[in-house]
Amino acid sequence: MRKLLETIDLRKAYRSGRIRVEALRGVTLEVGAGEMVAIMGPSGCGKSTLMHILGAMTRADSGQALVDGQNIADMDERSRTEFRRRRIGFVFQKFNLLPTLTAAANIRVARKIHGTLGDRAADQRQAGLLRLLKIDDKVSRRPAELSGGEQQRVAIARAVIKNPAILLADEPTGNLDSANSDIVLNMFRELNRNFGQTVILVTHNPELAAFAGRVIQMRDGMVVSDELSDEAWESDLVSEGVAGTDSRLVRRDGAS
Repeated sequence: MRKLLETIDLRKAYRSGRIRVEALRGVTLEVGAGEMVAIMGPSGCGKSTLMHILGAMTRADSGQALVDGQNIADMDERSRTEFRRRRIGFVFQKFNLLPTLTAAANIRVARKIHGTLGDRAADQRQAGLLRLLKIDDKVSRRPAELSGGEQQRVAIARAVIKNPAILLADEPTGNLDSANSDIVLNMFRELNRNFGQTVILVTHNPELAAFAGRVIQMRDGMVVSDELSDEAWESDLVSEGVAGTDSRLVRRDGAS
């Protein structure tokens, strides 16, 4: 498995009045292309700060965050904006759909920003995504006419249509009931398996762990554990992957 993402001694601190808060205290990890990873931990553990750096939304104070060898940790604002536009897809707890536009038009806006309107390959990719997400018969509806789970699936399609290097999902099921949560999480898994999409789920919900091949636990701004799921050990992830050769990775059940 090709190494897609690597962070090296990543550090970030904020000031709140006279108090200096160390959000990240030397985070080092690797993610291979095509992995589905959950980054978990309690509120204040640093996972959101890590996501903001990996998503090129903010700069690190020190260290490196490499995507395909390109360091995004110290980019200026213009470079981060361009990198975000080209290489990163985002799915948030709030669906952030434009309420006056249909589902198809919401996706079309994303394609226009990315410059793929009229591109035949992108048209085919969109058709495949809509079928996979089971919303191909709902694209003429506006967000208010869709369920929460359907709105989130439109948001996923909008994020993935540009074929990002990494899809970052921040608490993607936070506004959904359990049934729709399972549907959406299965959609992430299918995107990962069928499209080879690299997915990083950022959450404090341990139930998401069952849907990821690997779980990274954070606490107090540091990585405290990095575990492969049983499903990952039974697949080719260990035998072929970057992740499987990392001595810090263990099975979730404690076996070696």
